[in-house]
Amino acid sequence: MLNADDRHQITQTLALVAYVTDEDQLDRLDELFVPDAVYDMSHVGMGAFEGLPAIRAAAAGLRASGHAPTAHFLTNVVIDERDERDEGTAAVRSRGLMIMHDGELRAVTYDDTFRHHEGRWLIGLRVITPLHPASEA
Repeated sequence: MLNADDRHQITQTLALVAYVTDEDQLDRLDELFVPDAVYDMSHVGMGAFEGLPAIRAAAAGLRASGHAPTAHFLTNVVIDERDERDEGTAAVRSRGLMIMHDGELRAVTYDDTFRHHEGRWLIGLRVITPLHPASEA
């Protein structure tokens, strides 16, 4: 069962993702993700990236392209424990708002699986889904 400290650590990690990303501190991704994490952006047409080096390279490439969001905002965090078979994990759903490079505001849902890794709660899987697919915009 998750206690208040576990929930606080998870929430802090989520908030830190926005700061690390927006401040281009990609060398700090190991504070947020387990080494074999998967960052799945398939729903936004960018594919899935496995492992910290691949996640770091994808983020750096997006920033270098000039199409990366300029600011991330996190809201509506819901933490749900897994059953006994998945001890040491937690499912976390949240909403994200992003200010894009062109000033457009976009909204997404983050579905994260957190893993308790070396005494910390880190993201093992992140799936990003747009709230309104581009075809509906």
